[in-house]
Amino acid sequence: MFTSEGKVKPHYRTLHNTIRSFDREELKLKHEQAQASFLRQGITFTLYQDNLSTERTMPFDFIPIIISSEDWVEIERGIEQRIKGLNAFLEDIYGEERIIKEGIIPEYLIKDNPYYIEHLKGFPFPLTNHIFLAGIDLIRDDRGEYRVLEDNLRNPSGLSYMYQNRFVMRHVYPEFFKEHTLYKIEQQLDPLRQTLMDYSSRKKSAVAVLLTPGVFNSAYYDHVFLAQQMGIQLVEGSDLVVKGESVYMRTIHGLRQVDVIYRRIDDDYLDPEQFRSDSLLGVKGLYRAASAGNVAIVNAMGNGVADDKALYAFVPDIIRYYLNEEPILKNVDTYSLRKPSMRKWVLERLDQLVIKNVGSSGGYDMLIGPHSTREKLNLFREKIIENPEQYIAQPTIKLSRAPAFQDNQFYPCHVDLRVYAMSGKKVRVIPGGLSRVALKKGSLVVNSSQGGGGKDTWVLKKGVRV
Repeated sequence: MFTSEGKVKPHYRTLHNTIRSFDREELKLKHEQAQASFLRQGITFTLYQDNLSTERTMPFDFIPIIISSEDWVEIERGIEQRIKGLNAFLEDIYGEERIIKEGIIPEYLIKDNPYYIEHLKGFPFPLTNHIFLAGIDLIRDDRGEYRVLEDNLRNPSGLSYMYQNRFVMRHVYPEFFKEHTLYKIEQQLDPLRQTLMDYSSRKKSAVAVLLTPGVFNSAYYDHVFLAQQMGIQLVEGSDLVVKGESVYMRTIHGLRQVDVIYRRIDDDYLDPEQFRSDSLLGVKGLYRAASAGNVAIVNAMGNGVADDKALYAFVPDIIRYYLNEEPILKNVDTYSLRKPSMRKWVLERLDQLVIKNVGSSGGYDMLIGPHSTREKLNLFREKIIENPEQYIAQPTIKLSRAPAFQDNQFYPCHVDLRVYAMSGKKVRVIPGGLSRVALKKGSLVVNSSQGGGGKDTWVLKKGVRV
């Protein structure tokens, strides 16, 4: 919100003046109303810890992140470019493997990747497109430059929280919206459904469903919201059956053919006939029906190889190779620990770096060196020595911070931004995103499972009054 000299940035001035017009008691009351609104609507996530699950409301902070129209143009172009490059990569590695044969990416990074599915080679992916919905995590460094922190191409969650953050803000803080001209994210739900239906081979009477693991999944609220808003059925594996080489949904009127499945189940559990035989979540024969071209599964199977943290360092090369363009959005510098010389360099600087498990998410199995104890540093030293290919290292970036109002006081918190893009016949980037905030003072971890929360994200249109 402020420059390094302590002046309010131009696109935050109107909001800053409005906040100053409230006294502390009014702000406290509005904060409590916002949290209560999340509780009443059942906007929750499930936290798993020590073999126990706890359902919690998403922590919310009312001070929005505001993105200027000029910054948004760069973000939108960069995300669109990244999606096109990653999709070309997925099409290639499950096809001709040109990028491997020409030595751009080491073969082991793909063939040894646990998310690579060998028998998908030559699979008929609808639209030759693998990414229906992507969640790209961005940060701003100490120079104010946006960088990509992570790509999420399997089952990115949190889209419902982005919409509900805006709903709660409009309800509890209507004063904030009077003098701002914003992109309305509510208008993006119809395009989301249209993009989903792009994958259907039957253009008339096509049926799409959202396949969920069920009520005990941590993102179940996300599944319910998206199914409702897109006007499609929310189903579990037991609601679907494969007959011949087509998929049908059980209804009170009999079986109805399904054309598109937006799945929120991991690859391994999709089809007990093809993957894990002990899976009770998927549909027997689903892979067979998809390979016959009778049903589209989105996001596509096998996407995990493209958002693996070990491959992340090669995404700029992927963009250059397939698109013949320089990346618009840069990566965070990333070091592979496979080479002994690099591993030695990293082990000597563990207290200065961030270490991530390439297969983990949600802030788990991660070391933030400058904030860690000696015991944790020693533990990660042993993990890296024992299994170096399982970890990557990154510099500890000075993440940008934004004001938060918690416990009846203002203080600065680190933030990142998950931007969502939908891809069918064309790529659309949803204006805004889910701003995630590390509400614990001094924390760098924004994940809700680690005590983080959410903020509304505004993208200003040109000509905004400030």
